[in-house]
Amino acid sequence: MAVNSPRSIVARSALQLRDAGPATVNDLSRSLEISRTSVENAVTALGDSGLIVDAPAQNGGGAGRPARRYSFHAAAGTVVGVDIGVASVRVVLADLAGAVIVQRSYPGVAEQSDGASKLAAVIDDVRRTLSDAGIPASKLRAVGVSLPGIVDDAGRVTTSVVIPEWSGIDIGSQLRQAFGCPVAVDNGVRLAAVAEHHLGVAQLVDDVIYLSVGNRIAMGLILGGRPRRGTHNAAGDIGRLAFRGLNTETGQISWRTAPTAAEVFALARGGDAAAQQELDGFIDELAHGIATLTMTVDPAMIVIGGGLSAAHEQLLDPLRAALPGHLGLPFQVPLAEARLGAEAAAHGAVVHAFQRHAAEIYGIDDMPAPPITPLPVESAGADDTTTENTTAESTEEKQ
Repeated sequence: MAVNSPRSIVARSALQLRDAGPATVNDLSRSLEISRTSVENAVTALGDSGLIVDAPAQNGGGAGRPARRYSFHAAAGTVVGVDIGVASVRVVLADLAGAVIVQRSYPGVAEQSDGASKLAAVIDDVRRTLSDAGIPASKLRAVGVSLPGIVDDAGRVTTSVVIPEWSGIDIGSQLRQAFGCPVAVDNGVRLAAVAEHHLGVAQLVDDVIYLSVGNRIAMGLILGGRPRRGTHNAAGDIGRLAFRGLNTETGQISWRTAPTAAEVFALARGGDAAAQQELDGFIDELAHGIATLTMTVDPAMIVIGGGLSAAHEQLLDPLRAALPGHLGLPFQVPLAEARLGAEAAAHGAVVHAFQRHAAEIYGIDDMPAPPITPLPVESAGADDTTTENTTAESTEEKQ
């Protein structure tokens, strides 16, 4: 599309109003460096489509009527992000400017007995969230879905260790029928990586390894600023292979000195020598695996997420100290804690929906995903309808 074609000018005008705020026709003409007539035509088209509305006028102090101002109509539609896990289902609602307006958490799909019941529960969770927020189904523009497993580009689950009943099922098609809008489905760890890249600790970093360390170890890759899916959509499903000592089928982490990671960490903090030895060995093996991945991809940043990522003194600090010895390189790769925590994949699902279905969401082909604005921590907590576990082993199963 030509830069100054009518369609391009409409897209650029919408983008400017969405991301920079209200403006007059003259403001848009100056900022976009296009003629006033072209902007007027674009504003008319955007008004007809419902994407812009009149903004309060600003009186510049001079004589005469103040210039008419326009603002992006963010409330014209809603995009949903859903993170499906065995421990919880998280639902995020965002307006068309990317501001999160509602965030809810529900019991996980482990409570349901079969695949159909699991899917029905997720659909009910989304509908309940929309209803509680007073958002009619007609405003739903797209749904992004994060789930554990390998997912093809159409939304079919190739295989899932965590929800085996969904292996071979076209979850995307089922959800499209349920909600009557476009649905974008992808692996949860990959979408957590997308979220950290788009609005988290890895913004403006084009090559990122995102490692989720919790009940198991799983990876998401951002290469060249885009999530790496691979030919068979399996890029990142490497935890059980790159890290020795894990369950070779599921990638599950097994602990010897206590049943769970939280208990092992607690024993080590209390001075238990066996638990500290096990933890030291785990960190050394984690560093070895990360070094292998680092030498394969050569990332600009490594981001550690998952349930164990918040253990700074017991995990992240010693991991940073151990990694250079395994790499043996004259430079260091920054290792950072994920910023979005357990909400990463749900926010990544929102980004995924915006990226995959811009034309359906905005009626404009060339609109990039907006800068997602999460709820403040205190608001997010108040919106939850279930109590969240915060122990180290409660991280979602996303790979």
